[in-house]
Amino acid sequence: MSDRADEHRDFTNVAAPADHGSERGRGVPGRGRVPLRDPANPVSRKAIALWLLEALFWAVLLVGGSYFLAGWIDGDRWSWLPGWAVDNIRWLPVLVAVLLAPGTIIEPFWRYAVHRWELSEDVVYARSGWISREWVFVPVSRIQTVDKAQGWIERMLGLATVEIRTASHAGSSTIKGLDYKVAAGLAEGLARRAEELRDDAT
Repeated sequence: MSDRADEHRDFTNVAAPADHGSERGRGVPGRGRVPLRDPANPVSRKAIALWLLEALFWAVLLVGGSYFLAGWIDGDRWSWLPGWAVDNIRWLPVLVAVLLAPGTIIEPFWRYAVHRWELSEDVVYARSGWISREWVFVPVSRIQTVDKAQGWIERMLGLATVEIRTASHAGSSTIKGLDYKVAAGLAEGLARRAEELRDDAT
């Protein structure tokens, strides 16, 4: 498992959030630095259903694709494949389904455990990922746009995604799996706070 943190360098005027217990700390707190710890807020539990439906969608596509591939290979009797593989090619969709099933079931719960977010002082701090993890720190003063988006599955579940963009791609962040009201409140609060900080700087 690989861990990666994307962080703006200009944090000298941003106070670091307090660590919530030494056993959870993953960095050394200090002036102008945000420790790599668990952000305070989990995403909505309904995000598990979102990720499960997305995983099932791709699993069905792959199993369906393997079914048609198996029929093609069986009909043409590809000579470059070993005879035992061609003779048993009809089992390919079953094999694909068996291999995909554990990941399809585990992934949504794993993602829910990993995905967290926090607005501390004037920094948005988010962690996301599954096999690999990504920490992103976005100073509110650098935010250019804040959007909330909903796919059709998110609308069905009452969820939304907050998209935070800065001038630097490395400092941008997407927080997925939030309840719609939480996402709307966060987006509105970030936009208002970013505007206040820009007005203070002028």
